[in-house]
Amino acid sequence: MRIVGGLSRVWAYVRGAPGTYVWLGVLFVTTVALHHMPPEFEEHFLRRRSTNLHELSRDPVRALVASAMWIESGHWVPYAFLYTVFHAPAERWLGTARWLAVCALAHVVASLVSEGMLLEAIRRGRAPYAAVDTLDVGVSYALAGVIAVLAYRIAAPWRYAYLLAVTAVFGLPLAAGPTFTDVGHFLAVLLGLACYPLVRGRGKAWNPKETLAGLRG
Repeated sequence: MRIVGGLSRVWAYVRGAPGTYVWLGVLFVTTVALHHMPPEFEEHFLRRRSTNLHELSRDPVRALVASAMWIESGHWVPYAFLYTVFHAPAERWLGTARWLAVCALAHVVASLVSEGMLLEAIRRGRAPYAAVDTLDVGVSYALAGVIAVLAYRIAAPWRYAYLLAVTAVFGLPLAAGPTFTDVGHFLAVLLGLACYPLVRGRGKAWNPKETLAGLRG
C-alpha cells in the first residue's frame, strides 16, 4: 500500500505540472533520436535546429522553437532532475500559462540578444564570420529564467540567500572570460526576475523555517 500511495503522489505531482513533463518527454524522444544518429551527421543535424545567426535569418520562429527541443550534450537524466527541481515547482505555483510565459521570455529574448551581440562582434572583426553557423541548441536560457523567478516563491530572508547563489552560479562566468552564452544565461536570470508581475497573488511564499518546524513537530 505504501508503494501504491507513493506512486499516486508522484503521479499527482506530475499532473500538476503537465507542461514540464510533456516538454521533458519530448526531450527524451529527441535525445534517443540523437543517440541513434551517425556521429558525422549529428552535428549538422543540430546546427539546422540551432538559434545561430544563419538559422535565425532564415526562419526565426522555427529556429527558436526547434532549438528548445534538443539537448546538445545528449544526457537526458540531469535535465530530468533539473526540470523536476525547478520547472515543475514553478509551473505548479504559477500555472502552466504563466510558467510558459517566463520560459518563452527568457529563451527568446536571451537568444536574440546574445546572437545580436555576436553579430555585432562579427561586424567589428572581434569574432570570425564562421560564428554565424555556431551550434546553439538547448533549454538552458528558459531554465535560468525559471530558476530566477522561483526566488519570489521563497520567503525572506531565505530569498536573499537563494538569489546570492543564483547570481554566483550565473554571474561568475562573466568575470572569467565570458562567452555570448554566458551573457545569455545572465540575461535570462534578469528576465526571470523581471517577471515579478506574474507572481502576484500566487499564494504565500514558502518559508523553510516553517517546514523544518513542522518536520520536527
